[in-house]
Amino acid sequence: MTEQPKLPDPEKVKKTVAMLRESNHQLEAVALEIEELIAMVEVEIRNSPINVYRREKAKRLAESINQVSES
Repeated sequence: MTEQPKLPDPEKVKKTVAMLRESNHQLEAVALEIEELIAMVEVEIRNSPINVYRREKAKRLAESINQVSES
């Protein structure tokens, strides 16, 4: 005969679920903080002097190509 598995203690299940929910909330909070930090770093990278220079150079190049093609 096979033995039926025992049902877990309902109180233990409640505690486990509560702990998992709390852990989930903490992980979500950390994920939001990380996303905010990533956004801040992306802004800093976008506004770095080298990237500003590259965007301006690309803009000038595009304008010069447009002037040549219009001629």
